[in-house]
Amino acid sequence: MKAALSAIAAGTAALALLAPAQAQTNSRERISRVVVYGSDPCPQGPDGEIVVCARRPDGERYRVPRELRDEVTADDPESTSWAAKAESLEYVGRGGIQSCSTTGPGGASGCWAEMMRAWRSDRRQPDSSQPD
Repeated sequence: MKAALSAIAAGTAALALLAPAQAQTNSRERISRVVVYGSDPCPQGPDGEIVVCARRPDGERYRVPRELRDEVTADDPESTSWAAKAESLEYVGRGGIQSCSTTGPGGASGCWAEMMRAWRSDRRQPDSSQPD
């Protein structure tokens, strides 16, 4: 048992010494990624630096990068305007006066106004059930 534990400890120590040495050899290489647009030249890096250039059309120079553009859906809360959010919050928990609910003082007083709005909108629409 002691032999197995000492072997594991020796292996861990060897890996701990190997990691900094490997990091030092990799730190000398430096790679830069640059996006160039249209016919712009690819910039040259300092001595020992690798520069990788991706070329995109000139029309995309001032646009949001394609990787950051999202497919937006109509019901996506992130793409909803603040005005629409505020309007929907206006009706959350609507109760009490002018609310057509059974709770709160004068809750039923809003039912008449709601029925009149529905009646007016029905009256403004052409009646398709009557023949011409």
